[in-house]
Amino acid sequence: QVQLVESGGGLVQPGGSLRLSCAASGSIFKINTMGWYRQAPGKQRELVARITSDGRTNYADSVKGLFTISRDNAKNTVYLQMNSLKPEDTAVYYCNAYGSRYPGDVREYWGQGTQVTVSS
Repeated sequence: QVQLVESGGGLVQPGGSLRLSCAASGSIFKINTMGWYRQAPGKQRELVARITSDGRTNYADSVKGLFTISRDNAKNTVYLQMNSLKPEDTAVYYCNAYGSRYPGDVREYWGQGTQVTVSS
């Protein structure tokens, strides 16, 4: 199995910054695309940003220019730097990854989620 463990959530004031991390561990052959999704109360889970193994990225329109996704392939870790946070960014943030335990075994994995609250 592949496990995803997130860290870095918390309470921050509007305009502040947070950095989320997500490390993949377990029986890993390869980790492909990694990303972050979020789910606010009463809303559907939505893509925030994702990054391929060769560094190509895409972002939700609402976070372009404010959030930056990056990864360290040697550590199987993905990061999300969130700047200029707004109350509407409040949500549970989930790490997502496509990985394989052996060649051809590509599966989707999810972290347990980390709460981000933007409030004064």
